[in-house]
Amino acid sequence: MSAVATHAGTDAASRAAAGIDARVVVRRGGFALEAVLHVPAGSVVALMGPSGAGKSTLLGVLAGLTAFDDGHVHLGGRVLDASPARRTPPASRGVVLLGQDPRLFPHLSALDNVAFGLRVHGATRAAASVGAADWLRRVGLEGLGGRRPAQLSGGQQQRVALARALATTPAAILLDEPLTSLDTETAGDVRALLHQQLAATGTTAVVATHDAVDAVALANRLVVLEDGRVTQSGPVREVLASPATRFAAAVAGLNRVEGRTDAATWRAGSLVLPVPAGAQHPSPAAVFRPSDVRVVDGPPRGLGEWTAPVVRLEQTPAGVRVRTGDPDVAVDVAADRAAGLAPGAAITLRVDPTDVRFVAEP
Repeated sequence: MSAVATHAGTDAASRAAAGIDARVVVRRGGFALEAVLHVPAGSVVALMGPSGAGKSTLLGVLAGLTAFDDGHVHLGGRVLDASPARRTPPASRGVVLLGQDPRLFPHLSALDNVAFGLRVHGATRAAASVGAADWLRRVGLEGLGGRRPAQLSGGQQQRVALARALATTPAAILLDEPLTSLDTETAGDVRALLHQQLAATGTTAVVATHDAVDAVALANRLVVLEDGRVTQSGPVREVLASPATRFAAAVAGLNRVEGRTDAATWRAGSLVLPVPAGAQHPSPAAVFRPSDVRVVDGPPRGLGEWTAPVVRLEQTPAGVRVRTGDPDVAVDVAADRAAGLAPGAAITLRVDPTDVRFVAEP
């Protein structure tokens, strides 16, 4: 979890949690980012999107580390950036950016790493030492302050980086895939710590992540960024319950299949379902869980049953996920039920129409 401190100024007003209001336009060759982001003061927003969607670029602009072509960045009542020509330097923004690499000073102890940030912001040596010790206690490292980074585990180094960041009371904190490099158990521990400390300090935060668990555990709101555009935003529960794109559906662990309706049915490839009652949109998308789909024997025998080719098999904690085509649907089955299935094989699937929700196209 890299810690790039971008906070200066010691007055209390500049160090209080502040909301983020930004419109960012970045053009780099064939890539274009055009995104609007609103983060209320003291809240946590999860930023999700596939690789290359522009998440790190957006955070880099907010932190003042990445050039942009148009837009603005406001932090509370402060105008950080009004245009590419009028920008606040990173060290004066009141923002901390944390990434996957802790970037601790290898020659300093854990205590001195945390105290360094406090000293930079005007604390005396004695006060910085006391403050650093308190923060190490808060992140569960009491008694380990004398160890250097090389003597700490990856998860412990992440905790030191978080302590160093929060000790300076930033107005906002940006987290760029902070748990990606950690094993599952350590990531869970650090995630719980992040939730606890962000809530305790009331720090405004943006968390860029690929993991829906991060969004559920840490954030109030979820913003989905795809191909440089915001495709959906809202409370985490609402976005995950009614995903507007296939990516958002995959994050939520759902199938989202686009189709079209006629007078009596909804159709996507060889999957045909009854027209949803009260449907008014000409092309709603069907949303259903992979676990609601069954592999059945014999040919299709009515609405909700269809034949599909196997595209690939994926391992899951509970068995096997079978990806099929025409349309693209994921099916969760027990490992023994997947025996004998291979890419290209045709299987018959069934989903109960009552397990399907229809949502309008975005």
